[in-house]
Amino acid sequence: MSVLNRLDRFNAAERRAVTVLGAVYGARMFGLFALLPVLALWAATLPGATPLWVGLAVGAYGLTQALFQIPFGRASDRFGRRPVIAFGLLLFAAGSLLAAAAEDVFGLLLGRLLQGAGAVSGAVLALAADLSRPEQRARVMALLGAVIGLAFVAAMVAGPPLYALLGGRGLFLMVGALALIALAALWCGLPSLPPPRPETGAAPWRALRWVGLFEPCLGVFCLHALLTACFVRMPQALVDVLGLAPAYHGAVYLAVMAASLPPVLALLRRNRAVPWRPAVAVLGAAPLVWWGWPQPVPWLIALLAFFTAFNLLEASLPAAVSRRVPARWRGAALGVYSTCQFLGAFAGGAGAGWALNLAGPAGVWALAIALAAAWLIIGAWTARRPGRYLLEPADGAPPDRVLAELRAVPGVLAARWQDELAAVGLEVDRRCFDERVVRRFQG
Repeated sequence: MSVLNRLDRFNAAERRAVTVLGAVYGARMFGLFALLPVLALWAATLPGATPLWVGLAVGAYGLTQALFQIPFGRASDRFGRRPVIAFGLLLFAAGSLLAAAAEDVFGLLLGRLLQGAGAVSGAVLALAADLSRPEQRARVMALLGAVIGLAFVAAMVAGPPLYALLGGRGLFLMVGALALIALAALWCGLPSLPPPRPETGAAPWRALRWVGLFEPCLGVFCLHALLTACFVRMPQALVDVLGLAPAYHGAVYLAVMAASLPPVLALLRRNRAVPWRPAVAVLGAAPLVWWGWPQPVPWLIALLAFFTAFNLLEASLPAAVSRRVPARWRGAALGVYSTCQFLGAFAGGAGAGWALNLAGPAGVWALAIALAAAWLIIGAWTARRPGRYLLEPADGAPPDRVLAELRAVPGVLAARWQDELAAVGLEVDRRCFDERVVRRFQG
């Protein structure tokens, strides 16, 4: 069944959220990804350029993204999602203009730092969660993830010819213009929602400490470390194994992403917990195939399996975070989550560069396998502990009645009213608890 048929299952607000937020995400990410294949080339031509400063200019964006995800997520809880996302897009556009005007590599570095300061990924995910029903949330996240994947492929294909046409400064101006287009789409296409609920400064952190976000944050850190590490070696591997010139790499990625989407949507359609262990095992098995069996057919099968598992986890992890906390803390929770995502990408890239220098291509694949193994081991250990959720009763629902209903659910170990958080604290046995129960109580 096509993606458009899946959209028929959404209500009007969800269709609008997918369309507008997909445009916001896609325009912003296309601009960012279009810089990747050419930024180091242009930076090396600027006065003061050395390998160290060029590397810092390329990676600086990820650093400030990681630093500002939590403040932007928390601000979206207090002041509303749309104004905070708009401010972040303006920062991103200003950073693009500063980089375009750079006279040396240090000005480029400042522009990249300012670009990254517009860290709105967590706030955008929180807005997508706010505008979708719990049973549709994973599919909304899956489609947003697919938009990012398609933007990545399109940008990697279009980046070099755009650089040849516009030059480095012109490319940064284009990126800034795309951010302003995304801002217009956000402001005109979505309603201005009030903040979920004003809170005192300490309450969100008490809520997040109670719930615990270790498992999804570990997951997204390892997931993006794996992806980034593999892509340090992937372009050259496409040349060596498949004999493809770089101009054709985008076509391979586009075909693989398109083929991976139907099974991902089919798995998410069940509205049940995603089997994360098999998915992580696939992520670890794919680099093992690339390392030990460098033949075109198994290599491409492993690439398809890798992206299927990646897209499945990329969609389900933020949905899991959004279910753990009520809407009023969702921005802060997804800000923590997005921080771990960007730290994982930075760690994966840096670790793969070190491994490639130390042991060659085998070192990169070994690092990816080790990351998947560590995720499985640590995840299995944490899975033995009770799962925790904070549930906010519907307006007017007596807490005593909600507690009685929850305590009767199979797999619920404890349900307690948390006075300081005005929410129900739920502890469950993960082995027999059906997470769809949460969706009945959590908006």
